[in-house]
Amino acid sequence: MKLSGHDLSGADLSNANMNNASLEGANLSSVNMTGANLRGADLTAATAAKVIFVKADLTSAKLPQALAGANLAGANLAGRDLSGANLQHADLRNADLRGTNLTSASLTGCNLSGVMLQGTSLHGADLSDAD
Repeated sequence: MKLSGHDLSGADLSNANMNNASLEGANLSSVNMTGANLRGADLTAATAAKVIFVKADLTSAKLPQALAGANLAGANLAGRDLSGANLQHADLRNADLRGTNLTSASLTGCNLSGVMLQGTSLHGADLSDAD
C-alpha cells in the first residue's frame, strides 16, 4: 500500500491492515490507528501529531521522530531506536518499551504508568513532568 505524501489527517484507520505500507511524508495528524497492523510500515518523515496508536502493532515499523501528543497506550515499541525522538505529552501507558533506545528523547509530560522499561536506555532523556 503506497500512501506516501498523502493527507490522511483525521482518518479512522482503526484495525486496518497496513502491513509494510509506505506512509513516508504522509500527514497522519489525529489519525486513529487503534489496533492497526503496521508491521514493517515506513512512517519516516510523516507528520504524526496526536496520532492514536493504541494497541497498534508497530513491529519493525520505521517511525517518525516527532510523535508529540501521540497516544501509544499499549503499543509494542520494544527494541526500537527512538533516540532523540520528540514524545512530549505522549500517552505511553502500558506500552512495551523493553530494550528501546530513548537516548536524548524528549518525554516531557508523558504518561508512563505501567510502561515496561527493562533494558531501555534513557541516557540524556528529558523526563520533566512525566508521570
